[in-house]
Amino acid sequence: MMEIIRSEWTKIRSVRSTVWTLAATALLMLGIGVLLCVAVVNSSSPPPDAAAGVRLPLAGVMFAPVAIATFGVLVISSEYRTGAIRVSLMAVPQRLKLLAGKVVVFTAVSLVVSMATAFVTFWVGQAILGAATLSDPGALRTVVGVGLYLTASGLFGLALGALVRHTPGAVVAAMMLMLVLPQVTTMLPGTWGATVHKYFTTNAGIQVATPTGGDALGPWAGYGVYLGWIAVTMIAAAVLLKRRDA
Repeated sequence: MMEIIRSEWTKIRSVRSTVWTLAATALLMLGIGVLLCVAVVNSSSPPPDAAAGVRLPLAGVMFAPVAIATFGVLVISSEYRTGAIRVSLMAVPQRLKLLAGKVVVFTAVSLVVSMATAFVTFWVGQAILGAATLSDPGALRTVVGVGLYLTASGLFGLALGALVRHTPGAVVAAMMLMLVLPQVTTMLPGTWGATVHKYFTTNAGIQVATPTGGDALGPWAGYGVYLGWIAVTMIAAAVLLKRRDA
């Protein structure tokens, strides 16, 4: 397994597309956060309270998940595009072990980058706003939650990439499931519509990255639901990886 992990680490750091998408995640988080903080400071509105002081620098968490999900898609779909997957499967005939190696390396890389980005973005935002500290209620959990949420979103992209095996198709599927359909669920009628909205992918997962913990499931329950969506997608991808030809 260590040989597989070393091989996957080499693939990730030597392919420019994966490096650039990971960098785009960090730039989206930092860029959007800084722009919002500067806009608030230069406006005539009252200074933000502690909750807003946590939320504003981390506002990029609404868009950065698509970038890191694209990174997850490329980790596996790029091999299908170039045909390199055949070489990988010849080297590692145990297909589930190959997928597990990709998941382990991707999770480690994404978690480190996502956590570092979340903390740096928060500190830069506070250097501009000066409205909150990590000791404020919910602040530390929110910053850590942003890192965990981004990592989970990347794993969602990896699962979709393994499932669809086509880069544009998997990226579109990620955008639909993470950005478009969660908003569409707000239009569903009745109590069942409210339930679907509450439990739908990023609607549940984003709770962990919200200072107040959201008003639906709560931070950790919502994150658990999001991980459930990812697990189901990954299991489906693993089953098809075993059954389909490369």
